[in-house]
Amino acid sequence: MFTGIIQAEGKIEKIEPRQGDWRVTIHTGKLDMSDVALGDSIAANGICLTAIEYSEHSYTADVSAETLSVTTAGEWKKGTPVNLEKALRLQDRLGGHLVSGHVDGVGEVKSIQQDARSWRYQIEAPKALCKYIAAKGSICINGISLTVNKVEDCTFDVNIVPHTRQETTIKHFKEGTKVNLEVDLLARYLERMLSASQPEKETKITASFLAENGFK
Repeated sequence: MFTGIIQAEGKIEKIEPRQGDWRVTIHTGKLDMSDVALGDSIAANGICLTAIEYSEHSYTADVSAETLSVTTAGEWKKGTPVNLEKALRLQDRLGGHLVSGHVDGVGEVKSIQQDARSWRYQIEAPKALCKYIAAKGSICINGISLTVNKVEDCTFDVNIVPHTRQETTIKHFKEGTKVNLEVDLLARYLERMLSASQPEKETKITASFLAENGFK
C-alpha cells in the first residue's frame, strides 16, 4: 500500500526486454534508499514494482507484459521521469489516501490552465472508470494523491499547487500526455459489496449516489 505522497522524482535508467516483458532500472534521485531491502515495493508513476536489485541511487524491477499493456510503462524510455514512493509503513502518516499501486486505466491530459499560483489540469478517464470518480473524492494520477475538483461525464479537473508541481513529474505534462489512473479504493469496494448483495441488478455508482451516502 501507498499514500500517493510522492517522495522523489526519478528517471528510467535502463530497459532490458526479456522474452516479452521488461526488466527496468530506475535512478531514484533524492529517494532515501537506506531502509530498502530486496523484495520491497517501490511505486513508479503509481505502478507497484518489486525491487529485485538496489543500490544507493537506483533499483531494478521486472515489469510484466500485463503491466506494459495496461499502464503507461510501455511508453517508458531511457530518461523518462517517474514519480517514486516507497511502500507505506504502519507508523507512517497517511498524508494522501490509501493507494494500492494497481493501475485501473490510462487517462489523457486534455488541458492545462494556470489558476492564480496553481494549475488546473483537466483529465479524461476511460469510460469504465467514470462511475468511480466523484467531485471532492480522491484519485491517483501517476502515483500522486489528488482531490477531484469537478467532474463532467468522463472528464475531471484537479488543482495542482506549486509544491506538488515542483516535486513531481506533473510539471512535464502536456496536452495529450497519457497518465496512469487509480480510483479510490472505497468506491471500488462499495460497488463490489452492492453488486454482491444484488447480483441480478447492475450496480451504478455515481457522484450523486456517493454524496447521498456520506462520501463527500
